[in-house]
Amino acid sequence: MKGYRLGEFMGRRYFQHTVGFTLVELMIVVAIIAFLSMVCVPSFTRFLAKAKRTEAYMNLGSIYAAQKVFWAENGRYAGSLQELGWKPEGYHGGGQDERFFYTYGFAGGSEGAHHCTGKLGAGTEYLAPAHASANEFLVCAAGDIDGDGTADVMSVNQFNEIKIVHDDLV
Repeated sequence: MKGYRLGEFMGRRYFQHTVGFTLVELMIVVAIIAFLSMVCVPSFTRFLAKAKRTEAYMNLGSIYAAQKVFWAENGRYAGSLQELGWKPEGYHGGGQDERFFYTYGFAGGSEGAHHCTGKLGAGTEYLAPAHASANEFLVCAAGDIDGDGTADVMSVNQFNEIKIVHDDLV
């Protein structure tokens, strides 16, 4: 880092003190930073995916509560999100501009009535197990939370059992 170099001023030679880093020192620092980022990025990516999954837990809990209220008033469970009167916070018609990640609801039907599509754009084919009758319901949520092309699928039933149907984090 420190060194001396020979300088000349008005015909006289002298040693001049220099301060700086050598190329080798800079390369070592870059290698250390690369190694640390190589170790940390996968953990950070998994952390982000788990945070997205937390949104699904919250919204499935909200759907459960809405279904219980609907059952208390009507004696049966709602077969669509529109009938249930539930939409995710900040819903604007579905797609990339939404402020939520997962797709919620029942397979088939139309956007906003039977399902609400989030930012991750999971298709309604992942919601196929969802159903509702007088005595039971199962509502699904799906989203590709880690970007690998496989959806994370979760469900909630009339007993407030939230299950991971397909785990995208493994």
